[in-house]
Amino acid sequence: MYLKSPSGCTSFLSWLEFFIAMQFPNVRADLASHGGNWAAQGFWALVVYRFGRWRYGVRPLILRKALSLIYRVAYKMVQIVCGIELPCEVELGRNFVIDHSGGIVVSGYAKFGDNCRIRNGVVVGLSRVDDPCAPLIGNNVDIGAGAKLLGRITIGDNCLIGANAVVISDVPANSIAVGVPAVVKPRKPST
Repeated sequence: MYLKSPSGCTSFLSWLEFFIAMQFPNVRADLASHGGNWAAQGFWALVVYRFGRWRYGVRPLILRKALSLIYRVAYKMVQIVCGIELPCEVELGRNFVIDHSGGIVVSGYAKFGDNCRIRNGVVVGLSRVDDPCAPLIGNNVDIGAGAKLLGRITIGDNCLIGANAVVISDVPANSIAVGVPAVVKPRKPST
């Protein structure tokens, strides 16, 4: 028999959901963003990411160090199994979605706004090792498969980055970036 939680949970899964909701408030939203699919590799990468962010606030230090070891092992497993490198130093907005895993590398210096989506083969990172600054990505940005966003650039809100585009300069809001190197075009209003 299970004890009742403050929210009235009676089964083990309900307890687990209650714990996740209390300790990792963004995990439930991440699950919803991935269509409720617990098996989505992008969702699991985000669970490990959220755990990595959460552990920074754990006290005492000895417990945080133990949790850091667990995080590092889980991070490496996601990297090997899913092909997703999403360090906990990245700043992610709400409703971040990783569609189709594999070959995804995101620098710890990157920042994403709300409602962003990335696909397989995407690299968001540094253009030079001696300049540790990665892209700042606005809200509602959709990044196509194989795209590379490199260096000290800003991607505005409501942008589309085409598949295999190599973006090395700023992209203003409401634009589309396509090609190698990326050519920026204004986004046509939706009808």
